[in-house]
Formats: sequence, structure tokens, C-alpha cells
Amino acid sequence: MIVTVTANPSLDRTVALGEPLTRGAVLRAVSTTAEPGGKGVNVSRAVHAAGVSTLAVLPARLGDPVLVGLDAIGVVARAVAVETEIRSNITVTEPDGTTTKLNAPGATLGPDAAEALADAVRAAAVGAEWVALCGSLPPGLPADWYARLVATLRTPVAVDTSGPALVAVAQAGVGVALLKPNAAELGELTGFDGDAAETAAKAGDLGPVLAAATTLQRTSGATVLATLGAAGALLVDDTGAWYATPPRIVPRSTVGAGDCSLAGYLLAHRRGVGPADCLRSAVAYGAAATSLPGTHVPRPAEVALHAVAVTALDPV
Repeated sequence: MIVTVTANPSLDRTVALGEPLTRGAVLRAVSTTAEPGGKGVNVSRAVHAAGVSTLAVLPARLGDPVLVGLDAIGVVARAVAVETEIRSNITVTEPDGTTTKLNAPGATLGPDAAEALADAVRAAAVGAEWVALCGSLPPGLPADWYARLVATLRTPVAVDTSGPALVAVAQAGVGVALLKPNAAELGELTGFDGDAAETAAKAGDLGPVLAAATTLQRTSGATVLATLGAAGALLVDDTGAWYATPPRIVPRSTVGAGDCSLAGYLLAHRRGVGPADCLRSAVAYGAAATSLPGTHVPRPAEVALHAVAVTALDPV
């Protein structure tokens, strides 16, 4: 069982355009979709598509469209009751894969709902292989909510968040097994210029991002999976470092690609493979998700593991 936690879930509405987005213009959509979303929900959807048991823990009221959508595809959810409907996020995709996102802040979670959500996570974690804490925190939850929750869990924990919540987890010194920052988030945590590091990686210079990821691994004690968009991803643990480049794809939507990368890593790790193959799976899943429209998640048959090149790197 892989348990995911999405404190700020969403109904992801995707509008696909047949032409470039023009600000202020009237444009006609080629298609529109609405799918249950939020980072942890996306991880659960990808894990479920691979035929592995998963449980999505989230705040939602009975009958919410996100819960209805999860039930329709067979993803088991454990919902903590709240009074308001889950937020809707809007994604606009262009023919060349350019993606524009409009994310709502989410409903406020009061102290009672926050404690009920934490209790639900602790109960779900018993006997689980992984607990993945994913996404932004909604209004009402303190920045150290994830960090305090991790300290109460005895299950391997992966964290994929950003901003103050990510900083709090990285600085807490609690038992996080995996941190999954993107380049910008890696920069927030280490003081490196994340955007410059990603640009350098695309040009073949892995020095800046390797230095940043190694710094984070040593200070946090966690394995670091740093996703770099089209440049691939880097993995650093206490035994070494590896870099993987993605297969050639036609990008359609980047929404959920990082979530699918995390799912790919967790799916490989539970099979008992080594770090290099966990990274290979992460990059293959992320690339497959990018090649699909909207927030669709890939099935195993759509994941090209053989097309991902992995290279061991010399430690910094």
C-alpha cells in the first residue's frame, strides 16, 4: 500500500487550445476535461494505474466531485469531512505543450479539521510501504504541519511540497526518506540559483544542480530526487549520485508530470531495485505524463523505461 496525503486537493479543469494563448483574445477550446487532482491524488492515480494498492487521504465533503471522480476510476480515498467544496484549478494548454495554470487558494482548514486529517494519516500509515505528503498547504494549516506530522510517523515518508512548508520539513531534522524538489525548490532550500542550475543542466553542466542536491542530502539526511523538467532528473543518496535524461516526446501538458515522477520512483522502490533504476522509473513516468493531455496519468505500457539513459556521477 502506498498512502498519499493531499491537504489541498483540487478539481483540475483543463482547457486545450488549438492555437497559442493570446491575452485578452476570445479563443475556442479544442477540448475540456475535469479530473480529480492535487499532487497526492495524482500520485495515487498513477500508482493505481500500475495495479498497486493505494489510499488517497484528503479533506473533502461527502459527494464532492473529486471523491466522485476517484471512485469512478477505482482509487480508494479516505476523506476527512469539511464543509466546503474542493477548489477548482484551471490549466490552459497550447499546441506546443506550453502550460498555463490558475490555482485557487483552497478552503481554510480549522484546527479540528487539521487534527482530524493528521489522525487519518497516522491511521492510514500503519502497515503502509510509503506515505507521500504532497502539495501546498491550504489556508489555516501552519507551515510546519508536514514537519510535525512526519515526526509522528514510523513509515518511510516522501515529501513533495514547496515554499515554507518544504523549508520546515528540510530543516526539522525529522525522518523524511525522500525529498522531491524541482530546480526552483532546490534553490529555495540551498541558496543556489535553481533556474540557472536547470539551464546549466540542459546545456550539459550538472555541476550546480549536483552541488545543490548533495548539499540538501547531507543537511537533511533524505534521498533527494531533483526533477529538472526537460533536462531530466538527478538522484542523490548517501551512497552516490545519478543523472537521467528523458526519452524524446511530444509535450502536451506538464501538469502532474512531477507527481508521476514521484509515483514512478515509489513504484520502482517497492520492487526492491537500486537507486539508478528508481531514478529511471521516475524520469520515464514524468516524461510519459508530459506526453499525455491534461492531467492524465500514464499506464505502465506507456512508460518507456528502456529509453531513459542513467549515468552515475562523481560525488561533490
